[in-house]
Amino acid sequence: MANATILEQKKQFVSDLADKMKNAASGVLVNYQGITVSDDTALRAELRKAGVEYAVVKNTLTSKACDLIGFEALKEQLSGMTALATSAEDPVAAARILANYAKDHENFVIKAGFVDGELLDAEGVKELASTPTKEVLIGRLMGSLQSGLYGFAYAIQAIIDKQEEGAPAEAAAAPAEEAAAPAEEAPAAE
Repeated sequence: MANATILEQKKQFVSDLADKMKNAASGVLVNYQGITVSDDTALRAELRKAGVEYAVVKNTLTSKACDLIGFEALKEQLSGMTALATSAEDPVAAARILANYAKDHENFVIKAGFVDGELLDAEGVKELASTPTKEVLIGRLMGSLQSGLYGFAYAIQAIIDKQEEGAPAEAAAAPAEEAAAPAEEAPAAE
């Protein structure tokens, strides 16, 4: 029979796990069976660097956390050796790192995931992983904005240059027209 203190600790752990999953930008469930300790250590270091929390959690505790936050569909994936990676801020980081890792390690399998409260199957996680990073997307946006502004600036400069080129010619043509105009008017007055 379980000790009341241990049961209370497990309830608190499940509650904390549920909060972490609910408040995370994204999360990924993986089967980590068959990877070496050195590979696992390298993976954890890369995840930590990206701000992703990675932990092996008992399937029963993860299942209870899923019940608390309405992720019942994830419970189907809770068998075997399961680890959970959650990212509090970057919705793509966990999926991208784990998908790249899975390409190089055939025993490492992506099971499912979630992003902004929406559940994803393994293919959805892989699709999410192919999304460019936030920095790349911002760079693309800034590049497209800049190219439009540069085009506008070049067009304005071309108009200014054309007007400046035409101004001396118009100024030189104006006195000649004025001189020719009275001569034309004089014969008409006779």
